[in-house]
Amino acid sequence: MANRTPLMAGNWKMNLDHIEAIATVQKLAWTLTDAKHDFEDAEAVVLVPFTDLRSVQTLVDGDKLGVKYGAQDVSKHKSGAYTGEISVSMLAKLGVAYCAVGHSERREYHGETDALVNDKVRALAAEGITAIVCVGEPLEIRKAGNHVPFTVDSLKGSLANLSPAELAHVVVAYEPVWAIGTGEVATPEDAQEVIGAIREALAKMYGPEVAATTRVLYGGSVKSSNVAEIMAKPDIDGALVGGASLDPQEFAKIVRFKDHIV
Repeated sequence: MANRTPLMAGNWKMNLDHIEAIATVQKLAWTLTDAKHDFEDAEAVVLVPFTDLRSVQTLVDGDKLGVKYGAQDVSKHKSGAYTGEISVSMLAKLGVAYCAVGHSERREYHGETDALVNDKVRALAAEGITAIVCVGEPLEIRKAGNHVPFTVDSLKGSLANLSPAELAHVVVAYEPVWAIGTGEVATPEDAQEVIGAIREALAKMYGPEVAATTRVLYGGSVKSSNVAEIMAKPDIDGALVGGASLDPQEFAKIVRFKDHIV
């Protein structure tokens, strides 16, 4: 893992209103504080619905919590007649640290392309927000044995022609679509195979230093019972956690994955 700080990002998806968000983040922060968690040892991030952001910001800033927060999507447009969209500058005003882009659900249900993801990465970097760029294969690609080239091609499109300054605001998340919310999970070896290929691709695209410093997460039915085994792999720097992140005690256990190492 070199000097890459582990990052555990909980994607709440379309769950929890702003009142529930406050209670969940409070409980997460209290649980981690009680365990004397060092947030510089492993980052804890919640990716919350847009309607929760102001409440979470007020809580985190007011109580000086170690938990960071982010958004689940963003518009590529700066402003204008784009009804229902949220701009990067709006997120920046709310102190957002991270933003997921290209999640498989956005790609599937909203037709998002690698080119659109690339535009969003650039927009986020311009405001100093780190993009969590999601890539991964559906089941039919996995069964055909084409999961590595499929994922690497998506990575190349999503991160095409970025500047060094933009790359500094990129985290990659490998999410095998067939393992999201299904209870199925790629084995640590499966995850390492693809994430290792992602790191090799980064080296070819942008050089060994970028490959060595860019954090790559695994996402797909991560739980406290399997996170330590996943994190033991050399190229895996954290997790993009779905359903388990809605339970603050369970998510705290995932953040503190080192407690589970045998």
